[in-house]
Amino acid sequence: MSVLDDGPDESPSISYLDGEGLPTETPIDVDDETLLGVYKHMRLARRFDERALSWQRQGRIATYAPMRGQEAAQVASAYALDREDWLFPTYRDHIAKVVHGMELSQLLTTLRGVGDGYAVSEGVNVMPEYIPIATQLPHAVGMGMASNYRDDDRVVLAYHGDGATSEGDFHEGLNFAGVFDAPVVFFCNNNQWAISVPRERQTAAPTIAQKAQAYGFEGVRVDGTDPIAVYAATRDAVEKARNPGPGEARPTLIEAVQYRLGAHTTADDPSVYRDGVPEEWAEKDPLPRFETFLRETGRLDDELDDAIRGWAETEVAEAIEAAETATDSPADLFEHMYDELPAAQQEQLAELQALVEEYGEDALTRE
Repeated sequence: MSVLDDGPDESPSISYLDGEGLPTETPIDVDDETLLGVYKHMRLARRFDERALSWQRQGRIATYAPMRGQEAAQVASAYALDREDWLFPTYRDHIAKVVHGMELSQLLTTLRGVGDGYAVSEGVNVMPEYIPIATQLPHAVGMGMASNYRDDDRVVLAYHGDGATSEGDFHEGLNFAGVFDAPVVFFCNNNQWAISVPRERQTAAPTIAQKAQAYGFEGVRVDGTDPIAVYAATRDAVEKARNPGPGEARPTLIEAVQYRLGAHTTADDPSVYRDGVPEEWAEKDPLPRFETFLRETGRLDDELDDAIRGWAETEVAEAIEAAETATDSPADLFEHMYDELPAAQQEQLAELQALVEEYGEDALTRE
């Protein structure tokens, strides 16, 4: 499955759907339960994205990174993991975290500034999201090396964007993974833009996938708007990381080619650096494309689709309700800072406690 295309504008070699969402002649080795589960979570992702953007514009959550156009890559890749595997997300991989076990409401409580939102839940192998670009990659390799030492068969999936490939952490991480044969799948969401910097300004290499060759392992290029292709490629990479064949290297670099249909974050204005979304990418919106496939192959009808959309609406509404009621104590600001609070912080804490005693904690907690 190694892919070396002629250039960044060439169609990815691995694809199961044509431009309209109709199946190609490539046999699909994915069961119906997985296909419908992926669609279900893609619908959840789209609805969550819409509501989160609205919430941010109302000032109810902090800066938000939209994922519109990247739902297929996030959901399908996360579906390829076993529950015991580890997921290292970026700030945009919201729904991948949910697929791997996080509660939807946790995403919103984090964005509301409630500290517990960043906590890794017991039994959920999702690391807190990483804001600095590519810093998670060496950490992911360390986790993978630990898995090798413990012989526990866990695989690590580490997300990053095309812009991360220009960072030193990317090269250090991939180099260590290759040298120490770490069971890590590096998943590059190549959405064509690193904020305002286009993909062609990141590297002169024809593809990002081929960079894996320099580190001694395989690079795979897939259509990131085709969830079947993403799932199949990630499933194969995860299996190889867990049980490599003779002469196979455990790591894989997957380049999922897609397009960021929205802004980089809610603090970004993409009209400053690009003239809308190219028509060819707008037509490859992964949700209607995948819906077409499921309907044309008899896996989805109006009744089931209505039920899925209703479920997504309910899940998002309940997550918002839970996030609205989540609070933390102002005194928590002083937790986990020092083993013993310095005198200045002790005075500040005492002042805060006096205010709480006078006005009550409800007057100081977030609304």
